[in-house]
Amino acid sequence: MKPTQASDTLRQWRESAPYWERHRATIRSMLAPLTEALIADAKISEGQSVLDVAGGPGEPSLTIAERVGATGTVTCTDAVAEMVAAAESEAKRRGVANIEFRQCTADSLPFDDNSFDAVVSRLGVMFFPDPLAGLREMMRVTKSGGALSLAVWHKSELNPFTQVITDVVSRHVDASPPADADAPGAFRFAEPGKLAGLLKRAGVNDVRERVLHFQIEAPLAPGEFWEMRSEISETLREKLAKLSPEQVLNVAKEVKGVPISSLAEAAASIPPCDIFRRPRREHLSCLALPIEARSKCKRLWRSQKPGDRPSSSVWPRTR
Repeated sequence: MKPTQASDTLRQWRESAPYWERHRATIRSMLAPLTEALIADAKISEGQSVLDVAGGPGEPSLTIAERVGATGTVTCTDAVAEMVAAAESEAKRRGVANIEFRQCTADSLPFDDNSFDAVVSRLGVMFFPDPLAGLREMMRVTKSGGALSLAVWHKSELNPFTQVITDVVSRHVDASPPADADAPGAFRFAEPGKLAGLLKRAGVNDVRERVLHFQIEAPLAPGEFWEMRSEISETLREKLAKLSPEQVLNVAKEVKGVPISSLAEAAASIPPCDIFRRPRREHLSCLALPIEARSKCKRLWRSQKPGDRPSSSVWPRTR
């Protein structure tokens, strides 16, 4: 990525930070199943040290801090200072003491090799300026026998959380030229096999994809859903800025007129993709973890560092 693109991405996230902080509780509720899946598949438990890369305003870091307990530690990182500050403020408000904060990018983690029992990134890797370098760094700081768990969005058309409003806005805004498929963006790794291929280039072999169905919920009325989506999405804010105030009101009216059941599904049926990888030192194999619920789809990968013979303790459980 060009330096100007990386700079633009960071600027956009700095501008989005206040909105993510404002809607923190709603987003935490909506993505809670994804957080739980990351925790379960990485087998995060009491007493462990965990790194959260691109942790935004504090999740899943704060939830993980509760799981590892007083004898464990969590380090929450983000490239944007405003996000880190928001996360630290929330930790103080909730009285969470076993957590540290660092501003840094994924491709330049300021930690020693083999520092963490688990490394996670929830919906972050698709925004890395250099995702390959970021993956290699995350592998570097993961302990032998530790786990690396990632999550990215699946295809936009399978994602009513974004598609409901996108369909409405598209009726008012001229179509944009196709986005660069390799540029930072929510659906950068939506294509099956794309992130798997990057993991292989980073040193992971035998990567397999798996669809994960799940249901998530948040108590949002149509107006609240519109307010949240129109604020936290830089792409949507940019499109709305091209409209007149009257057009923006019309878009809002259309979104608020969508049946409650449709918006409930949009807020509840977010189909991201999970990449779960369990690194080991000697051998590399990979399994998919099926987690069943009602919603659309996530892709999952789980693998090991080269050299280790898989043992029953690292194979995923069906639940």
